[in-house]
Amino acid sequence: MIIIKTIEELRELVKGWKREGLSVGFVPTMGYLHEGHKSLIIRSVAENDKTIVSDFVNPMQFGPTEDLNTYPRDLDRDAELVTEAGADAIFNPEPEEMYTDSFSSYVDMTTLTGGLCGKTRPIHFRGVCTVLAKLFNIVTPDKAYFGQKDAQQLAVVKHMVEDLNFGLEIVGCPIIREEDGLAKSSRNTYLSKEEREAALILSKSLKLGSDMMEAGEKDVQKIVQVIKENIEKEPLAKIDYVEIVSWPELEEVSEITGTVLCAMAVYIGKTRLIDNIIR
Repeated sequence: MIIIKTIEELRELVKGWKREGLSVGFVPTMGYLHEGHKSLIIRSVAENDKTIVSDFVNPMQFGPTEDLNTYPRDLDRDAELVTEAGADAIFNPEPEEMYTDSFSSYVDMTTLTGGLCGKTRPIHFRGVCTVLAKLFNIVTPDKAYFGQKDAQQLAVVKHMVEDLNFGLEIVGCPIIREEDGLAKSSRNTYLSKEEREAALILSKSLKLGSDMMEAGEKDVQKIVQVIKENIEKEPLAKIDYVEIVSWPELEEVSEITGTVLCAMAVYIGKTRLIDNIIR
């Protein structure tokens, strides 16, 4: 496994693989990898001849009051996990390698990004789409792997790839959880012991909503209300949003008639966590 810092070096590596007729899988990450990321890498390794993992904290997707400077970083730790998972290379550029001083081109979207996380993070998805468009052009993968935990991102990326005719397949992969149900996240490291226990309210509340749907409840407002009331029982929790929308269109629905995404963002102390179910 090798660590690559420049776009030119990575392009030369991939060109060599493609001359040999090898397929390339790609797992884009912001580093501080955990078992959820590892599951994506393992799947890519199983489905492709070569796998590249990007390890880049993208400044463009952070708002001015968000945690860019404190976002956890540990390249040595990440390299161990990537090696264990069987990938061939890590792409770990500096921000100035990705964004020159004269950078002024962006990828934006007029659908899918206005609700859910897009409501309170208005610049986030422009940053996500721009960096992924750049990475897809640099890596030229056959398949790219994304976790369902960031369900809105998964829907947005699939739509962008279709709109812009990228020649690759986006593969969505299941959420990986701790034994007690908490969705694995790099931001879990911010949680104190008390906050870590409180964070279980997300998965527990989602299960309440899922059980209601399983029992035949179709009134979206009623399900959302039950979920919110359960979260509000936890003193350390503050709701950003709880919504049920159609999947993968992410459109508002009042009644459950097809596949839906039940998604939430909740602050536990100062840490914003997301979780969801698709059913």
